[in-house]
Amino acid sequence: MSHFKSAEEAAAAGKYVRTVRSFVKREGRLTKGQAGAIERQWPKMGLSLADEMLSFKDVFNREAPVTLEIGFGMGHSLVAMAETDPERNFIGIEVHEPGVGACLMAAEEAGLSNLRVFHEDAVEVLKQCVPDKSLNCVQVFFPDPWHKKRHHKRRIIQPEFVELLVQKLESGGIIHLATDWENYAEHMLEVLNGSSALTNLSASGDYIPRPDSRPKTKFERRGEGKGHGVWDLQFKVAE
Repeated sequence: MSHFKSAEEAAAAGKYVRTVRSFVKREGRLTKGQAGAIERQWPKMGLSLADEMLSFKDVFNREAPVTLEIGFGMGHSLVAMAETDPERNFIGIEVHEPGVGACLMAAEEAGLSNLRVFHEDAVEVLKQCVPDKSLNCVQVFFPDPWHKKRHHKRRIIQPEFVELLVQKLESGGIIHLATDWENYAEHMLEVLNGSSALTNLSASGDYIPRPDSRPKTKFERRGEGKGHGVWDLQFKVAE
């Protein structure tokens, strides 16, 4: 155990104390294809935590709306969206290294130039690298539901996290969430409704039909075949 009362106190003494993270970075086992894609594509598409805020104009060598996806899994939806919408810039954050490798494999095959990825903790990226009011859209699709009640506090969609997203979104920016756990959908709706800066885009005041812009995943199609539901939410930052 550290005897320092804070990270600042430790830093002053020349020591490093690990801070609490919103995710555990998982390395996993890479396939040869994933490892090769990381080796080839990371210098072009990889982003790392920086000491100063990023300039997305410099990162992409152009100005365009930026969509940030948090927890992109194996990257199927993220790559498909970047391929479908070349006039938009996409940034993905994923803690699972095989997912990063799979995403870079697919991006390489598609020849994408409008996609960048972080293999980092989402909260740290948002706080250290993303300027306020710089994002056009943030999407979080099928995050870990932590379905046991005693684990609900581990869910990423919490009031403080949503307020951080609002801070990073431009006026009129969109938060798009999706889950296949009804209880988590209800939790998401409650949290988003709790922000005075957000307006629900659902005509019924709760959920929206899956927009064409969000590709349907294989997992989602399998779930539908078993009668499982999927809930999409879209909220807009006040202009």
